[in-house]
Amino acid sequence: MLTALVGAAVSGSVLGGLGASPAYATGENDVYDSNTDLYTKLAGKEGTEFGRRWKRHQYADESRTGTAPFNRTTIMALHGGGIEGGTSELCLAIAGYHPATLEPVQDGRPVHDYWMFEGLRSSGNRELHVTSTNCDDRVALSLAGGSLNVLSLHGCTAAQAGAPASAPEAVVVGGGSTDFKAALHLELGNAGFTTIDGSDVKDLAGVQPHNPCNRTVLGEGGQLEITAELRTAMFGVYTNAGRPGSTTEVFWRFTAAARAAVARLEAEPGQVLL
Repeated sequence: MLTALVGAAVSGSVLGGLGASPAYATGENDVYDSNTDLYTKLAGKEGTEFGRRWKRHQYADESRTGTAPFNRTTIMALHGGGIEGGTSELCLAIAGYHPATLEPVQDGRPVHDYWMFEGLRSSGNRELHVTSTNCDDRVALSLAGGSLNVLSLHGCTAAQAGAPASAPEAVVVGGGSTDFKAALHLELGNAGFTTIDGSDVKDLAGVQPHNPCNRTVLGEGGQLEITAELRTAMFGVYTNAGRPGSTTEVFWRFTAAARAAVARLEAEPGQVLL
């Protein structure tokens, strides 16, 4: 099992006890009650104040013999664009697409479905944050509900993650899937990133049933809360316009590790389509 394999990697992680402050994940500072509430009150503002991008790949099995490939994993960024900077670009790259060109990444791994909501304002994007458990976008929920796995990407501060000031570049690994968490801890740790277990950071744990990462066929998924310091290191120009074309080695090392974790999970016996 992946949980056994990850033991050594997690032993080098930062695990709890450091008093993370309340995170956006709590939703207590949200202006909008849900995505529907936001879309209704900002009617006509899509494309200027906020945007949505998604891709569902076409698969078909028209033969009565054998089985055909089927997408098993969807990548999501519920607070992309200027809300939690860098998560849109990470969503695209982990799904297998270059964030600047949208061309497939040539790494020998498959592409995945994706969905993202993005803040497009020049300032004040925090007001567009809708906490994950209140996400009711029908396309997002359809993609999650049709997938075995979802990996949801978020941004946080080092204090919210419980990372020490001496090492603020860290990622909280959460979600309801023990196997997915184990794969993420293992691959991200092997790639040189500091991982913090979500079970030790309540507000960032991502275990609520209504969190889209857990609204899958299996009722569980994975979530990454990435500190601002780590996200900043992934880009040369940290703006909505500048990030897609200024990805750094850190960005590609992180996305490669996340894609490896997805591949490791999909190779598990419980992921086989009979």
